Amino acid sequence: MKKLLIFSLSVILILSLSTACKKKVKEVPPPPPAPQAQEQPKAEKVEQPVVKEPVLSEEEIFQKKTLEQINQEKPLAMIFFDYDRYEIRNDAGPVLEANAQWLKSYPTVKILVEGHCDERGTEEYNLALGEKRARSAMNYLVSLGISPERVRIISYGKSQPLDPGHDENAWAKNRRAQFLIIEK
Repeated sequence: MKKLLIFSLSVILILSLSTACKKKVKEVPPPPPAPQAQEQPKAEKVEQPVVKEPVLSEEEIFQKKTLEQINQEKPLAMIFFDYDRYEIRNDAGPVLEANAQWLKSYPTVKILVEGHCDERGTEEYNLALGEKRARSAMNYLVSLGISPERVRIISYGKSQPLDPGHDENAWAKNRRAQFLIIEK
């Protein structure tokens, strides 16, 4: 009987220990169902205010530039002359017409027509020829409707060559009339 009592106590002890030591397993809830393709609420597009710079007219842009900036852009093309001549050549007519159109677009602009020559001839002769070339270009512009009060002339003779060479190609480039804006 003693053995039975010890056996019974042992079983009770083992059972009580085993239930006391038994770890409780937590139940893990099932994962939530995968989201179904639901329409996302549409976010309203908020546009940033557009800061528009004032649109400037060509005249206003022109007025903001310095004379140096305008002359660097060379809005008025130069024309060329034959050797020892001051008559307007056929190829110079369309150039002067384009220059006159540009001047009509800017009626307050005043220009200086510079007459130039190649290195051949005396200084006095080339100064006189340069003046005739400048005056010839001015008269052509006046014939196209440009007021003579808007045009001044000057001769540089051979003192400001465009090409410093000493051959026909250089001389042909140096026989010219250039247009410089002097007042806007």
